Amino acid sequence: MAAITVNGAQREVQSPVDTPLLYVLRNELDVTSPQFGCGLAQCGACSVLLDGREVRACVTPVSMALGKEVTTIEGLPARWARQKKLPPAEAEKTLHPVQTAWIEEQTPLCGFCQNGMMIKATELLEKTPSPTDAEIKAAFTTSGPSAHLCRCGSYAAILEAVRLASALMMKSGNT
Repeated sequence: MAAITVNGAQREVQSPVDTPLLYVLRNELDVTSPQFGCGLAQCGACSVLLDGREVRACVTPVSMALGKEVTTIEGLPARWARQKKLPPAEAEKTLHPVQTAWIEEQTPLCGFCQNGMMIKATELLEKTPSPTDAEIKAAFTTSGPSAHLCRCGSYAAILEAVRLASALMMKSGNT
């Protein structure tokens, strides 16, 4: 038995340590935002943050998460609240700016890839608070093991949402 920290909470895991993190999250811990897309780290639907860095959970063994913080989109509000040092009452009703931007821009079409897109956007904006369009496009296409794929083609909406999230984060003083 091993313990991993997921969205700020330590969780006991029964799976062998070579089990893909995606399977542990979805099947054992009932964290369903990371999606099984390709199983080969080629689409990004399974992305999570591991100590703030995007990884593809479908090929990352749970052993890689030991002693590290796993963040899924369910954990983005708490991550933002910790970064902003919000009081508990305010933190409970706060979304991460990336989530707010995705909602305001009505970004998803089918929504299947959006978990990975929001995780990648969060990683990008934490490192580059005011990215250029070229930096946004590079984050989704040339950084990481492969490009993030959206089979519906909502790339323009994703670009708009990242721009809005950046503005929201800058407005709140996260620079």
